[in-house]
Amino acid sequence: MKTHTDRAYEDELGKLREELLLMGAKVESMVAASVRAFSERDYDLARRTIECDHEINRLEVEIDGFCLSILARRQPVASDLRFLTSALKLVTDLERIGDLAVNISERTIDLAVDPPQRSYPNLARMAETVQSMVHDALDAFVASDPAKAQWIIEQDRVVDSLYSQLFHEVLVFMMDDRSAIHRGMGVQAIAKHLERIGDHATNLAEQVVFMAKGRDIRHQASLEPGTTT
Repeated sequence: MKTHTDRAYEDELGKLREELLLMGAKVESMVAASVRAFSERDYDLARRTIECDHEINRLEVEIDGFCLSILARRQPVASDLRFLTSALKLVTDLERIGDLAVNISERTIDLAVDPPQRSYPNLARMAETVQSMVHDALDAFVASDPAKAQWIIEQDRVVDSLYSQLFHEVLVFMMDDRSAIHRGMGVQAIAKHLERIGDHATNLAEQVVFMAKGRDIRHQASLEPGTTT
């Protein structure tokens, strides 16, 4: 970000960046905690993760208000305008990632009545991949690194593939053992929440590209000549 002659304006942009990173760090912690709560059957951790959602919602409202205030008072242009409009979209995706971490935690608590889950290596790989995507998206935002952001976008295909494999694996498991239907549906729901986290991390990465290059790459494939939707 460029340096401004107006020090107060520069301080406002710096504070906004700090608030975004604070929210991102909290959301990242929620995702990690929700995954750990499920894998370790730690229901107290799941409940604590759910309680964190209030803070994420508060930060979303606060950052949105701060962005709109700067836009109204400063009327920014060029890279500053891209930063502020990207920030408004970033907080929305971060808040939704937090909601999905809550969903995973709620499902973990719901599964407390069932016997321990069988091992699902693809679920563990999904969890590891989406956590890395969220972490790396925040790093790419801090560094304004479009190359790293592009790598994150490519990782979403990995997550989608793992989700498809896991869905069919769990479906076969439930067909073989009808007593495991509740457990299987719980695993499928958690996998879907992880897949959605990957989608939102991809959105974060796309905003980094827009912020750094001024190029909107959302829905890029569907907008190419000769493609159909």
